[in-house]
Amino acid sequence: MNSVTPQEQLAGAVAVLDDFYGRPVLSPRYPPVDELVFTVLSQNTADVNTERSFASLKARFPIWSAARDAAVDDIEAAIALGGLAHTKAPRLKKILAALSAGAGEPDLGMLAGLDDADAQAYLTGLPGVGPKTAACVLLFSLGRPVMPVDTHVHRVARRLGIIDAKVTAAQAHPLLTQMAGPDDAAQIYAVHVDFVRHGRRICHARRPACGECPLAGMCPSAGAC
Repeated sequence: MNSVTPQEQLAGAVAVLDDFYGRPVLSPRYPPVDELVFTVLSQNTADVNTERSFASLKARFPIWSAARDAAVDDIEAAIALGGLAHTKAPRLKKILAALSAGAGEPDLGMLAGLDDADAQAYLTGLPGVGPKTAACVLLFSLGRPVMPVDTHVHRVARRLGIIDAKVTAAQAHPLLTQMAGPDDAAQIYAVHVDFVRHGRRICHARRPACGECPLAGMCPSAGAC
């Protein structure tokens, strides 16, 4: 196993997980501003609650300028189903204000004129937007080859020996992007979705189900977690 490079380990794991779960197919989820709002709402929140709070927010504020101009308490009430509304409501208001030119609609059209690195730098300069949230907007909405690294992706990559155990999730974004293929958004999307699915279903943070894992034969952590 020592002769296998991290890049080869990553490619091999994705090939196995594609067979096991089915190959994920990249297609745009939301327009960029919607994707950004959705991803902020998803922070430390279960998927079903994120979807509910996003739907509630859109129903209350059909256009984003209305949310930008609303009282924080009104935004908080609209997203209460998702949890952490007291923190997320003012953050969303600040983000929407930062994306507005005067009284115009909040917009991320400027990303089209930026390369991936500059687009990520712009997004992470927004209030409360970290590298994972920025990568989600770039990959899921715009099909840019940028890897979002959440807790599942980070855990699976470390256990497989693809990244060192000391590498943080923030540090893993460029590393995994490069390994997966910095010009291949479809492959980066497959890595992200495969690792998230695997982390949720089998490679749990505590007591991973190594006996059920299709990667056990190539995983240096199998049976040792």
